[in-house]
Amino acid sequence: MAANVVAGKPLATGGVLIAALGTVLPTDATTALDEAFKGAGYIGEDGLTETTERSTEKVKAWGGDTVKVLQTDFAVSYQFTFLETLNGDVLRTVYGDANVTTTPATAEAGTLHAVKINGETLPHKTFVFEVKDGEARIRIVVPDGQITEVGEVTYADGEVVGYQVTVEAFVDPTLGANAVKYVDDGKKTA
Repeated sequence: MAANVVAGKPLATGGVLIAALGTVLPTDATTALDEAFKGAGYIGEDGLTETTERSTEKVKAWGGDTVKVLQTDFAVSYQFTFLETLNGDVLRTVYGDANVTTTPATAEAGTLHAVKINGETLPHKTFVFEVKDGEARIRIVVPDGQITEVGEVTYADGEVVGYQVTVEAFVDPTLGANAVKYVDDGKKTA
């Protein structure tokens, strides 16, 4: 049915929100988020890509018949591009909290960010991805996510600077899942 088809547009308030581990998690698609969540601003036009990977191994009996398929690996990750490269929350997420020092704007200079680029492991954070289409809402909650890849950063005329990232979603023992997707079709009863 065509009414069940949804486009993946971000909410007007932002499609990617970030908070520290342990922040109170949402449990549905529409309830207001804890104030600890900070918006990451604009995300690249390719939006958000969810990748689920399962590795399996076939066990064969004598004669070649497959008698069992074992799952040997499972992973969930999300890819997107941060476009707001002057956003302090984005810089701390991409480079690590301890590697970004922010000085508020003064009469002499705007907001200043000093960013250390080093090999330190990036911190685990909580991510929420917000999607809408008309009244329909999808909220994806990653209780424990870590940026595991940052793509090349290009500084060139005619291009915006962006940070293409991959967020690995780790299993949350309380939820028993790497991520939770809440879907509300927006069709309320009278």
